Amino acid sequence: MGDRLQTKTGNVNMKCIRFLRSEDAVSEVVDFSIILGIMLLAVAVIGVAGFPLVDHMQESGHAENVRQSFIVLTANINKIVFGAAPSQSVELKLYGGLVSVTGDSAINVTVQAWNTSNSTFESYTFERQMRAIQNEYEDRFICYENTGAWAQYPIGDALMVSRPKFVLHDGVLTIPAVMISGSTGISGVGLVRVTSDGGTASVYSYYNVSQVDITIKSKYYKGWERYLNDTDDLGMNFVSFDHTNTTVHLHKDYSPNIDVHIIYSPMSVTID
Repeated sequence: MGDRLQTKTGNVNMKCIRFLRSEDAVSEVVDFSIILGIMLLAVAVIGVAGFPLVDHMQESGHAENVRQSFIVLTANINKIVFGAAPSQSVELKLYGGLVSVTGDSAINVTVQAWNTSNSTFESYTFERQMRAIQNEYEDRFICYENTGAWAQYPIGDALMVSRPKFVLHDGVLTIPAVMISGSTGISGVGLVRVTSDGGTASVYSYYNVSQVDITIKSKYYKGWERYLNDTDDLGMNFVSFDHTNTTVHLHKDYSPNIDVHIIYSPMSVTID
């Protein structure tokens, strides 16, 4: 009996030794090592590229939400500009950025109009400060400025998000000039309310105008240049940039003469 047990034990040991020395055992160890290496590489790739990609997608989603919010804000505030409402209140969601009334933007309109009393052309100038309601998030800026919405990203020139309300129709050019007062600003995460209260609007009218020059000083001046130069809207001719002072100057001659109406609309804005 003892001899048989020893024989069986010996056979088992020999089989184990042959298995361990066999190519199958080596192959299984190699396969396991390859699979483990692939898994570790996949985890590393996800850690290096996947998480930043998720963060980038999240930031892009936040930026798009802010953009859409300013389109809504622009439409509501323009109701005040054109007398459709005395005040407006809009909620914006912050994602760690800053919303504030800021800037030193301004508009200058110079026209050459025919003076019937002395039968000569005379120049008239209208100039006002504008300023903006601006959201700053991750080096991305978007704002409401003079009936339009504008965006500035880390790379590239300013873009138009929502078209301003300059109108040329049937020989009449209408130019808005929205002056925003207020110095409040809120940063952080969550909802904020932007409340705009209209002041006393005024209309400045010029008749028999043969030339119009518009100069705009703005952080988004290159976006303004593309808008004012757009032939489908105003088709003004570019004259010059002043990059140091973030200013653009455009000009246009009109024949026959046109009438120009500038709608000056001051408003106070609070953010809470």
